[in-house]
Amino acid sequence: MVQKRADWPNQDDYAIAVATKVAPYGAYVQLSEYGNKEGFIHISEISSTWVRNIRNHIHENQRVVVKVLKVDEDKMHIDCSLRRVSNETKRVKNNEWKRAQKAEKLLELVAKENEMTLEEVYEKIGWAIEEVFGEIYTGLEKAADGGVDVFEEVQATKKLKKQVADLAKLRIEIPSVEIDGEMTILVPGPEGIEVIKKALTEGLEKGKGHEKSTTEIYTLGSPRYKLRIVSPEYKEAEEILSDVYGLISKQIESSSGTITFVRK
Repeated sequence: MVQKRADWPNQDDYAIAVATKVAPYGAYVQLSEYGNKEGFIHISEISSTWVRNIRNHIHENQRVVVKVLKVDEDKMHIDCSLRRVSNETKRVKNNEWKRAQKAEKLLELVAKENEMTLEEVYEKIGWAIEEVFGEIYTGLEKAADGGVDVFEEVQATKKLKKQVADLAKLRIEIPSVEIDGEMTILVPGPEGIEVIKKALTEGLEKGKGHEKSTTEIYTLGSPRYKLRIVSPEYKEAEEILSDVYGLISKQIESSSGTITFVRK
């Protein structure tokens, strides 16, 4: 069960909920992130269209994303809406939920290593990571890439920070983006092949200057060549592509050659 630091959601929050009972007048749900507190979706909040059969929209044990309309802590009651959740919001919230699940699994390992409860690990380091990075899993991704040093501002013991960072390196795959395209290069004259080789070699070396990214250039059969960049961030990948292609095209054009690039 993924945990939230707050005991209750706020009005207008989006939350993960599981339907426990569906009736003709609405659906009862449990908010998984808030200790399975009960919420209710009135039939008027099920769909923006006329609801002939509520079970065509929600059924028992179904996991959904809801919008919180009203929270009454004294009555232990939460009003929710299904119809006010856009498809994009569903996508974003479900992705956030999956990342939180991955983070919690790693924290469970930390708890086991230290003979602590999961709640204790959240209190001792989980929420501290969230405070610094905005999301626990984001902090774990940073640690998987940069090691324990990225936890410098996290208020936790050195032992716990190292344990979490080491586990992150072992278990979290750094996300990456890939962009590529096809270059068509023609250089006239007997020295044309050597000019192309030199330009591609220098372009490849330019790309290798970025240690966290990879640059590949290989032939598809003259005069076609593949240029491929893999990087942790899209912005960096685009910058490398611009730098590498810029260097190659400058060399080719200075030798009266032609070069085109088509993104794939």
